[in-house]
Amino acid sequence: MTNDLIAKAAIDRRMAEIITPVIEDMGFELVRVRLMSGKSTTLQIMADKPEGGIEVDDCAEISQAVSAILDVEDPILDEYTLEVSSPGIDRPLTRLKDFEMFEGYEAKIETGEMIDGRRRFKGELAGIEDDEVLINVAEGTIGLKFDWLSDAKLVLTDDLIKEMLRQRKASGAIDETKFDEIQTDQSAEGDL
Repeated sequence: MTNDLIAKAAIDRRMAEIITPVIEDMGFELVRVRLMSGKSTTLQIMADKPEGGIEVDDCAEISQAVSAILDVEDPILDEYTLEVSSPGIDRPLTRLKDFEMFEGYEAKIETGEMIDGRRRFKGELAGIEDDEVLINVAEGTIGLKFDWLSDAKLVLTDDLIKEMLRQRKASGAIDETKFDEIQTDQSAEGDL
């Protein structure tokens, strides 16, 4: 069975089948979907733009479109809350291309089975080779088959934060010109 980090459980995969075409038609990508059941049921959707930098307004748009399709398909029996979010800075890595895109950044990777006596690996991503994720760990560079992975996410580092801010400035999401001048209310005292 191949591993799917975007949608782990069968119900998640069903959700992904329904949601993916809607999200992709809008120009976004599905990063992860999880149906979380506890006291209440929450459908968590993480989406992004292909080049990164999804905004709050985008999430609201996706939420409306996904709600509409789920009302029609009605795959969830219980009442549920829909939660659409960006992947965040220390984002989950769910697709092979994510490991390539974030080469050079620190990540934590877990495997389903023991690999050389361990299941957790932390180190710098070193790109991909065929279907393997390369990661620099203390012992050197190792290759882990993408299918072996059960979880993977970026580690929050200063370098990663700087890169995310740079991307957001480049995309126009952060407009520094709006922060230059501080407007103060003019005091009327001097005019008396």
